[in-house]
Amino acid sequence: MFFCSCDNQKKQMANAVRFLAAEMIEKAKSGHPGMPLGMADVATVLFGKYLKVNPQNPRWFDRDRFVLSAGHASAMLYSLFYLMGYKDIDIDDLKNFRQLGAKTAGHPEYGHLAGIDITTGPLGQGISSAVGMALAERIIASKYGEDVCNHYTYVIMGDGCLMEGVSEEAISLAGHWKLNKLIAFWDNNNVTIDGHVDIASSTDQIARFKANGWNTISIDGHDYGQIEKAIKKAQKSDRPTMIACKTIIGYGAPNKCNSPKCHGSPLGAEELAAMRENLGWSAEPFEVPAEILNAWRLAGKRNVGLDEAWEKRAKAKGKEFNDVIAGKLPKGWDKDLDKMKARAIKDNVCVASRKASQMCLEAIVPHIPQLVGGSADLSGPNMTITKASKTITAQYYNGNNIEYGVREHAMGAIMNGMSLHGGIIPFGGTFFVFSDYLRPSMRLASLMGLHNIYVMTHDSIGVGEDGPTHQPIEQLASFRAMPNMLTFRPCDVVETAEAWSLALEQEHTPAILALSRQTLPLIRHDSQLNMSARGAYIIAGDAKKRQATLIATGSEVGLAVEARNKLKEEGIEVAVVSMPCAELFDAQDITYQEEILGQVPRIAVEAASKFGWEKYVGLNGDIIGMDGFGASAPAAELYKYFGITIEEVVDAVKDALKSRK
Repeated sequence: MFFCSCDNQKKQMANAVRFLAAEMIEKAKSGHPGMPLGMADVATVLFGKYLKVNPQNPRWFDRDRFVLSAGHASAMLYSLFYLMGYKDIDIDDLKNFRQLGAKTAGHPEYGHLAGIDITTGPLGQGISSAVGMALAERIIASKYGEDVCNHYTYVIMGDGCLMEGVSEEAISLAGHWKLNKLIAFWDNNNVTIDGHVDIASSTDQIARFKANGWNTISIDGHDYGQIEKAIKKAQKSDRPTMIACKTIIGYGAPNKCNSPKCHGSPLGAEELAAMRENLGWSAEPFEVPAEILNAWRLAGKRNVGLDEAWEKRAKAKGKEFNDVIAGKLPKGWDKDLDKMKARAIKDNVCVASRKASQMCLEAIVPHIPQLVGGSADLSGPNMTITKASKTITAQYYNGNNIEYGVREHAMGAIMNGMSLHGGIIPFGGTFFVFSDYLRPSMRLASLMGLHNIYVMTHDSIGVGEDGPTHQPIEQLASFRAMPNMLTFRPCDVVETAEAWSLALEQEHTPAILALSRQTLPLIRHDSQLNMSARGAYIIAGDAKKRQATLIATGSEVGLAVEARNKLKEEGIEVAVVSMPCAELFDAQDITYQEEILGQVPRIAVEAASKFGWEKYVGLNGDIIGMDGFGASAPAAELYKYFGITIEEVVDAVKDALKSRK
């Protein structure tokens, strides 16, 4: 049998996890041994008997997903991968823990090793993203059948994960949606870095999870029988399950266990030697006795064949299912989008870009089965609902719209989980200023290269009367500074459609669509080429005759065009550059950039922070934008009050030309 019923063998298998983890940390002189030692028994039972994975085919779609929410315990995960026989990790990788270029990074990083299902590190993100994975599993199963999608999402989390506020948002949704295939193990050891948990928290976590609609089970996390019974019970639950595992942090380290001393620092040679004696482990560092390693390798082979049987069933499902899980867009998905652009040009459609986005979604959603959207209680203002939208509930998973409630942070993490699970391209909406609530999740999406789309409306002081709390000022600059994030700010219907196309086609780069509340003029009267694809282009004026260049985004492109027309009446030639995506423009070659910007005075216009525009206008250029926060008033009055007007742009061009003389 792959997993012996003998507790002594289980204990030795768990000790192999403990010592490999402790030795990795000791060699690196850096790491967190507390949880690997304390949760090794739970992890041994889970990985050794219940987790449906195949180390020889680690990305098999219908495998169970595993999330180490407490990512600082990465040494435990790497030990498990090695012991189970994953092909892309060996003993040298363990010895190289936390070193430059290592697969075995300080926290698990998606893409470094095939067994890692998610990048974790910021506490709370793991359990919250796991909710997204479990939701994705139910959506795909409901749409295509449990014969091709029927697996669990398991989580190991610590006290820190549960203290972070995002976890509350996410676990409440998991309970509300009755995600019964989500099973989370809580490492209940009562210790954090600063001391025992009760110095900062007196929350009854069991009562908390019950109140959120979860099934809860309390066990001794070092009792193998209790661990097995809990997992079996959780697998039969009609709700998500939290298994509270009472453990001893640093289990086996006689002088440092049950204290913060072993949480985030190596045990030290003396304590490691004492632990060897205490647990009766005589193997040399980074060595595992043959009989124990063989037991682990046998456990790693127990699911061989399940993946092959699944592949036959998946093939029989047909093209749509296989394209969906492969992340392929259907052929002709953009046909109606092209028609919409043509109609908009013909009818001179002038709408807010948030409305333009909804027009795009009306044309897109019916043709992309894996597109699943939602909004943080702002589906009306964000305009993320379409005629083809069907809301997902605990009774109906076969939908494509998610009601997140007022939970922006959880929305971001759940989108990550759905994207990582596969088979879903998630988009989520809120006001752009509230992107700060999603920022940790969005940063992780960029780091992992996920196919997420963020519909961020009310993109500037054009929000108007809601005032500075709702007017994004620094958000554009801050997201443009984030690596691997595309930040689109389209100027009209055509550019909005182009932004949606690019966001959907960029498989490994998340994208933001910053959209206006106020109506925008139609500036583009052609749609044959996606002009936004290169980030910036000349939207008005003669590049060869220009005396100055105006660079603008979003709602300010129309303003710049009007200023250009006024200047032309006075005999001053100006070219207007629309820059819907600075990141795509930065990726172009220098010849194209210079061709677009020109060797003339440059003035940037954007109703947001001026920060970052210096690299486009140069030291002699000018920036018309915001130096502080906004105010509460009608949008037109705010633009005038803050000096973002046609007159100001005209004067800035004239001043630039005078100073050049």
